[in-house]
Amino acid sequence: MTTRQMSLCAFLLRHGHHVAAWRHPDTDLVAPPFAVYRELVEKAERAALDAVFFADSVALTGAPSLEPITLLSALAAVTERIGLIATATTTYNEPYHVARLFASLDSISNGRAGWNLVTSDNAAEAANFGRDRHVEHGQRYVRAREFHQVVDGLWRSWEEGAFVNDKAAGKLLDPGRVRQLDHQGEHFRVAGPLNVPPSPQGRPLVVQAGSSEPGRALAAATADVVFTAQPSLAAAQAFYRDMKERVVQQGRTAHSLRITPGIFAVVGKTEGEARDKFATLQGLIEPQAGLALLGRMIGNFDLSGYPLDGPLPALPETADGQRSRQQLLTQLAQGENLTIRQLYERIAGGRGHLTVVGTAAQVADQMQLWFENEAADGFNLMPPTLPGGLDDLLELVVPELQRRGLFRTAYDSSTLRGHLKL
Repeated sequence: MTTRQMSLCAFLLRHGHHVAAWRHPDTDLVAPPFAVYRELVEKAERAALDAVFFADSVALTGAPSLEPITLLSALAAVTERIGLIATATTTYNEPYHVARLFASLDSISNGRAGWNLVTSDNAAEAANFGRDRHVEHGQRYVRAREFHQVVDGLWRSWEEGAFVNDKAAGKLLDPGRVRQLDHQGEHFRVAGPLNVPPSPQGRPLVVQAGSSEPGRALAAATADVVFTAQPSLAAAQAFYRDMKERVVQQGRTAHSLRITPGIFAVVGKTEGEARDKFATLQGLIEPQAGLALLGRMIGNFDLSGYPLDGPLPALPETADGQRSRQQLLTQLAQGENLTIRQLYERIAGGRGHLTVVGTAAQVADQMQLWFENEAADGFNLMPPTLPGGLDDLLELVVPELQRRGLFRTAYDSSTLRGHLKL
């Protein structure tokens, strides 16, 4: 039995990750969102998952969603151990706001908060913040690096012993142990200190999801965890090696960064049942929705003028979208000679991530293969539908991983950093 164990996080979208999940017969479209999420997160905690993760967009691109910090603050009150990771963009926020929000969530949850640091890739967000067009890719990452520098500095405002709490002497704080930030940079001027006390884990976890060259550089310098989309073992191994080398070059240990690819798994008690489940979802894809998803993910391009059963057109490098995902999807289309329709059908669930359709043992086989061959330190679980797709993962796949000694059966720590052994 191996002593090294996987990290497992549940990535929850409103109806599930498949683009047609909302049309599935078992999907409840009218249940109050918080009630749905509360039940899902309580299930994930019973399975001893490291964390739940909520993406975010500040524009309407599909089903409406709740603001994640507000949601996770409410979930913190009804959970005890599971980590709570939310997305906040550096493109349309200010560092002091983000630092304060996540520090507050970390305090409320007693050390279970994580910040998914992103640079917005959705061009539709620009118009909600007084901009005619989205921020250019390179500039987003320059701003993001400085943004993280400010947030991290604010989180470190309080030195050990800063809180004196001496009623008799009338001394609440030791001002010599409160750090004034006084940041003066290209994009931000922030005085500090932060007006939120630290939590038991010291400061929130930082997660990064960029896989382009600027994204990798940012992750190596700033992140505790990387969420990544890798479609094959070879690609995942190359990314894993590259990121571990970059982290060491930054003066960190290789273990200080956990690499967790996404996995979109449709699970059945038999392989035939799993394939039937997947076929049902694929048959519910609306061409307009599939095309919109592909256009957004391949770099914010309008593909509606091209024939669905024709080849993917040659596209310029995206100026404002995800360059790593554009490259991944273009290579997929060219390598397998896929039409536009076939390409959006291919990514309708996994969206470029590892996709497995099969039994719990078959899913676990793939996860174990990646984990034991330097392709992953764990996985970001992407249930196809909710709640059924998550139930399959928690009730079938997780127990199989536990039987193999690859995942814990109970929590042995109380903070998110503790769960991840960081």
